[in-house]
Amino acid sequence: MNPEFQTNIDRVTRRQFFGRAAQGIGGAALASLLGGNGTAAETLPGLPHFAPKAKRVVCLWQGGGCSHVDLFDPKPTLTKMQGQDIPASVRGNTRLSTMTSGASKWPMVGPIKPFQKYGKCGMELSSMLPNLGKLADDICLVRSMHTEAVNHAPGVTFFMTGSQVPGRPSLGSWLTYGLGCESQDLPAYVVMTSSDKGKTCGQLFYDYYWGSGFLPSRFQGVRLRNTGDPVPYLESPAGTTHTSRRALLDDIRALNEEHLADYGDPEIDTRISQYEMAYRMQTSVPDLMDFSKEPKSVIERYGPDALVKGTFANNCLIARRLLERGVRFVQLMHAGWDQHGNLFTQLEVQCRDTEVPAAALIADLKERGLLDDTLVYWGNEFGRTPFGQGDPAKPNGRDHFGRAYSVFLAGGGVRGGTVYGETDEFAWNIVRDPVHVHDMQATIMHLCGINHEAFTFRYQGRQFRLTDVHGHPVKGIIA
Repeated sequence: MNPEFQTNIDRVTRRQFFGRAAQGIGGAALASLLGGNGTAAETLPGLPHFAPKAKRVVCLWQGGGCSHVDLFDPKPTLTKMQGQDIPASVRGNTRLSTMTSGASKWPMVGPIKPFQKYGKCGMELSSMLPNLGKLADDICLVRSMHTEAVNHAPGVTFFMTGSQVPGRPSLGSWLTYGLGCESQDLPAYVVMTSSDKGKTCGQLFYDYYWGSGFLPSRFQGVRLRNTGDPVPYLESPAGTTHTSRRALLDDIRALNEEHLADYGDPEIDTRISQYEMAYRMQTSVPDLMDFSKEPKSVIERYGPDALVKGTFANNCLIARRLLERGVRFVQLMHAGWDQHGNLFTQLEVQCRDTEVPAAALIADLKERGLLDDTLVYWGNEFGRTPFGQGDPAKPNGRDHFGRAYSVFLAGGGVRGGTVYGETDEFAWNIVRDPVHVHDMQATIMHLCGINHEAFTFRYQGRQFRLTDVHGHPVKGIIA
């Protein structure tokens, strides 16, 4: 036999072998897509591992790192000792960003607005969060989060993917890979982004924050754009009829199915599924964006920007509509919390723009009977320093701070009206019930019915999981 011909045969044979070996759920997912009902049939075999408390998740990401000492973790000592240096014995060897790690002064800055007690539980929150305060009995506030990251992109990547280095699958990709989607007409994983009106933050949202990494690319988040058409190229070209479009897609699918049968490449399955999803989204997306049937009272609840495209308020309203249509994971990413030099002016503006729609989303889900099995996660990459940044005599901002910060959860099987964890009197060191990023990831997965240690994907010769080799579900958070 011609040596070149034999080499080609060997190459194709190896390609077939590795493709089929890597196929994983390709065939099962394709069968579900083409002939199933688009519900639990799409889950991986054996998943969920146990009965889930949450069927869907919405992540309200507050990019830039909001100040826990101003919003969630009241410390009278910071006010009482305003301007004095935080003792070296408290600071220890804490890793800080290069903006303040070499500072000679560490002036304490108390919360810029007073705290109040909310709800029957008496949860203390900033007076800048009155609408979230009304939901205190539904909220589980975690005051003991911590992370190794001290800069934005690594911090966001760490929470979203389990690694500070880009390239691994995001949380939403892991969940949709394992649990599928309850909707046939919308993607399982949807992402929307927004920013403060003044564009004061400057932080970018990278595609790998919702990427699928080494998982098949059909599990990456689908971003709905905040300008122009929500999804590019969704409309059929001029002169194309519904019938001709369907016929074209059927022919393309047949060719792709033959290719899939030959090579078993999961990306061919992705190609098929995304063609079909795009076809169905031609109807589902316009319906999603049609607010004409929303009661005026509901729209007003989300605030004055509820119908302003690209705002956090508008995205929250869309998020509720996505969740009630069966989307598994909705990720809202909002920039504007990076207050290095404008803490005393911008923080209150940022709270006003975001806490009204966030509270409206939670209340809306609750009234519709969806909050019990929808997990709401409100978080960020880190908090802000208890000491002031800028002129030590008159600091006007706070730097990044990952040693201790606050996040909160609601619905989806968490303990409402609960404060978990505690920091010292300077809001610097965690003194009770620390929660690492990997612990929170494990907890979210647990609430969705997944044992994070048993949920892995083999890639480049080893088993990977979202939580790497770390993390434990936080029992005190779970109802």
